[in-house]
Amino acid sequence: MKAKRFDQKFDAGKDITGDLDLTKARRAGVDAKRVNVDFPNWMVRSIDQEATRLGVTRQSLIKMWLAERLEQQKAAAN
Repeated sequence: MKAKRFDQKFDAGKDITGDLDLTKARRAGVDAKRVNVDFPNWMVRSIDQEATRLGVTRQSLIKMWLAERLEQQKAAAN
């Protein structure tokens, strides 16, 4: 399909997802990078207790907390 036809279809509000090759589509800024962090045992126990209470994994809890803190810092900077 030529770009002009694709644009017309999109501008008309028609579904274009069938015309896209999504096999290599990626969301910007969400590539994962592994980071190793050492925590004292007491901290790991506390994290695990809170993760269990919330019904999430340790990793999910740490990511949620870090994301919240980064959003707070971003808001404070603006």
